[in-house]
Amino acid sequence: MTLFSHQTSSIRHAITTSLLIAPLFTSLLGMQSAHAHEYSALIKAKKYTEVERAISSKLTTDANYADALVAKVDLILIEGKVNRLDEGVKLAEQCIASHPKNSECHEALGNVLGIKAEKGGMMAGISSLGKIRDSFKKALELDPRNFNAANSLMTFYLEVPGLMGGSSSKAKDVIAEMHKVSPAAASLLQAKFDLKDENVEKAKSGALAVNSGGNAVIAQLQNEIAVEIAQSFIKEKKFVDAEKMFREVIQRFPDSSVAYLGLGRSLQEQGKAKEALPHLEKSLSMEVTGAAFYRLGKTWQALGDKTKAISFFEKALAFTPTLGTKTRADAEEQLKLLK
Repeated sequence: MTLFSHQTSSIRHAITTSLLIAPLFTSLLGMQSAHAHEYSALIKAKKYTEVERAISSKLTTDANYADALVAKVDLILIEGKVNRLDEGVKLAEQCIASHPKNSECHEALGNVLGIKAEKGGMMAGISSLGKIRDSFKKALELDPRNFNAANSLMTFYLEVPGLMGGSSSKAKDVIAEMHKVSPAAASLLQAKFDLKDENVEKAKSGALAVNSGGNAVIAQLQNEIAVEIAQSFIKEKKFVDAEKMFREVIQRFPDSSVAYLGLGRSLQEQGKAKEALPHLEKSLSMEVTGAAFYRLGKTWQALGDKTKAISFFEKALAFTPTLGTKTRADAEEQLKLLK
């Protein structure tokens, strides 16, 4: 019973993280492969209405246009509505049927299947694991420079239990193959491997040492992995270390809303509410999230402003996608204490 429960937890974690669509996953949906599709810049700029119009216009004249189908899947994932995930699967499958050698089409299928599995519960997750893995494998086979597909596949191997397809040696194989086409991307994957192996300092130095060489996708991957490392410090309650790492991320990636949020939380957890405030506000100005509302609620509560604290907690609870169970429960509890 204990083993099964542990495996269940690992599976659910793998389904989420293998897609790079986890707490920080909204930031990476803007660039799905090494050759970003034509709508990527607009998505990264969060001009979703403009993207939707452009996609609809294109699909009216060419129903199987690959970039438009992939971008539409991206928008569905960003929207986060469970009732649209089946539509996302069909769009990705349509993309593959029309363009079987398009790496992004296969990656899109892996992405949406993973989120659908995570939302559908344990059995859905177990039954989809093989197809999720194979989607990323095919994407990487078709485009060895699809860095995000490589990241997703390696994470799958690291997080899923061995009896269900996980394999540390296969994760190492992904890194070795990536080294043939991009030593920089391989170094970032190695940093992620080291983090999983609990060699945090090695992971940190490895990730920060990478020079993206102006490649936007490698830079984005570096940003994401560096944030993962910083978040690992938060999980261990090493808030001073987390603060230092988030500051490193911001120095390199000043447009990372997740890093500002993490820095604000790191300071807040150290009792530095006043210092945390501008970083949390900066994060919210860059990207509106339930987590930013929640942290601002905690900060204003610590600063003694009940009105603002109540307002931010209420916004956090009303936000979609919803807060995690533990965070939501705390926000509800704080509201009771404040009112």
